[in-house]
Amino acid sequence: AHSCGCSSCSTDLLETKNKDLPGNWSSSQFSHVLRPWLPYGLALLLALGAEVLYHLNGSNRGPGFMGWIDFSALLALGAIGITGFRTFKQGWLSAIRLKLTMNALMSIAVTGAFLLQYWPEAAMVMVLFSLSEKIESLSVTRAGNAIRKLLDLSPEQAQVLQPDGSWYETRIQLVQSGSIIRILPGERIPLDGFVQEGSSWVDQSPLTGESIPLAKQIGDPVFAGTINQDGVLVVQTSTSADQTELANIIRIMRQAQENKAPTQRFVDIFASYYTPLVVGAGVITAIGPPLLLGADWSLWIYRALVMLIISCPCALVISTPVTVVSGLTAAARAGILIKGGVHLENAGRISHLALDKTGTLTAGRPSVTEFHSFTENTQELFHGLSVLGQQSTHPLSRAVAHYASSKLETEASDLKIPAKTEEEPFIHTIPGRGISGSLGQSRWLIGSRLFLEEQGIIHTITREYSNSLVYVAKDNQLAALFEVSDVIKPSSSGAIEDLKSLGIEPVLLSGDIQNTADQIARTAGIALAYGELLPADKVQCISDMQSRGFRVGMVGDGINDGPSLIQSDLGIAMGALGTGVAVESASVVLMDDDPGKIPFLIRLSRHTRQVLYRNITLALGMKAAFVAITLLGYGSMWLAVIADMGVSLLVVFLGMRLLKFGNK
Repeated sequence: AHSCGCSSCSTDLLETKNKDLPGNWSSSQFSHVLRPWLPYGLALLLALGAEVLYHLNGSNRGPGFMGWIDFSALLALGAIGITGFRTFKQGWLSAIRLKLTMNALMSIAVTGAFLLQYWPEAAMVMVLFSLSEKIESLSVTRAGNAIRKLLDLSPEQAQVLQPDGSWYETRIQLVQSGSIIRILPGERIPLDGFVQEGSSWVDQSPLTGESIPLAKQIGDPVFAGTINQDGVLVVQTSTSADQTELANIIRIMRQAQENKAPTQRFVDIFASYYTPLVVGAGVITAIGPPLLLGADWSLWIYRALVMLIISCPCALVISTPVTVVSGLTAAARAGILIKGGVHLENAGRISHLALDKTGTLTAGRPSVTEFHSFTENTQELFHGLSVLGQQSTHPLSRAVAHYASSKLETEASDLKIPAKTEEEPFIHTIPGRGISGSLGQSRWLIGSRLFLEEQGIIHTITREYSNSLVYVAKDNQLAALFEVSDVIKPSSSGAIEDLKSLGIEPVLLSGDIQNTADQIARTAGIALAYGELLPADKVQCISDMQSRGFRVGMVGDGINDGPSLIQSDLGIAMGALGTGVAVESASVVLMDDDPGKIPFLIRLSRHTRQVLYRNITLALGMKAAFVAITLLGYGSMWLAVIADMGVSLLVVFLGMRLLKFGNK
């Protein structure tokens, strides 16, 4: 969707987001998404075909290194050429330069399998490895996508007051600080500034993540990217387009991405030690005995070659993508989208988990938490509010109306909804203040304290409240007071306790006032809470914890969480209600916004790493045993084939057992 700042763009944001869901995709969209994966599907089919032909022609294979090339080999070569040519080329170039990377490990594995004429294993290793590399590469671009989504939040045009009193629409890059701009209802605010004329409710959730709109009147600050809801605002800009709070968030995200060192996978680290060790041992075996003891050269070169073939890391290379893909699949079945195996491995390593408040621990929408009545007839009060409040689109009024309606349903009442023949309710919205209305012969006011005072209704309430307040007056008398806040999700407290049992320390990071942050933290069972944080402050909090040696995860759903999601060692976004920026910035997406899934993710990650370590230990142990047999003179080429193939099948089986993890 284009983001010109017009009201049609603002009101269509939800429709645009829904159009991007898979259930509404067109055939062209599916084609665009699936096209990059077609080569991998074709290569997988060729590798499976090579497996079938390999077994059908098993009696024709000779024990030598370079037997006749059958169709199985041709299919395997096709699979490798489609998906792994670049990896194979880079691997051997690295090996030639004595830089034994993961690509070099792969190239040795594929070459060893081909020398043994085990074409299907060579093809399957390369296809699975290339597929895992493709999944990893998709997560690399997430920060760029997130930044592009942020840029779309700011309208490209602004209405600027001219010397002759007219309004002229121009690009925001040409608007200087101190200019006067006008924002109509439903439009996004193009630049930071202060209200000069008018009043309105402004939805600041795109910037702060807070779910409750704020009333803006003369002198109040407004920020680029937020949404003007119901009144015309005339604003004097305080910054240029490249100095707004939104522009600062974009800069912070870019800096976090640039400063964050890339995470190295376990297998990459392992390969840097294993591959040179094996190659070096092979060279020593081939030339050591002949040079030092005068032994037969051909015999020891043969034994060295057998040892290298036994040590061929096919099992290690296969087990990693199979185990990781099995773990990713188990997570997906549980409603957790993990953007690559590196993030699956990292999830189990975090020691601290920073959590945003709104939309993460809380429901992300205002609800009535306390009700104070100043009238004896509460049933009549609830009836009036349920009728009048439903006519308003403001979230606070809707929350009050929902509360009143639920009370009418649960409490016995003789009151009936007015019949159609009775006078219809009349509603008038006062931007930035509240609503006034009439029902029957009664006059109602629903809104802020300032609104009631402006209408001449004086009250003597002196108590301080930590939540947002909605005042209700009936016939010029204060009738009720509602405390409204964002309530904690039912699963949040259990998730926090579960995280603690796993040895992870939860920390609350919120843009809300400190009192509200403390209250939510106490309810959820979190000991440490930071409130009144801007996006840069959240990044600093995470950076401070990382500087003390902690591995920090971050859970969020808002645009303001984007920089901290990137800065963290593991970014987790809420997928259902979360913004596109948060989803793109995160490494993990919870599709149903349930924080209770996070402990499951941690356990799955730790179990996946255990399986990886177990597979590597098993493969190395078996290979060490066969190497010893070879050095004692009992090894052979066929024994090397059986050993390598058997271990490969075993570690694949163990890796695929992760698919059942979600059933526990």
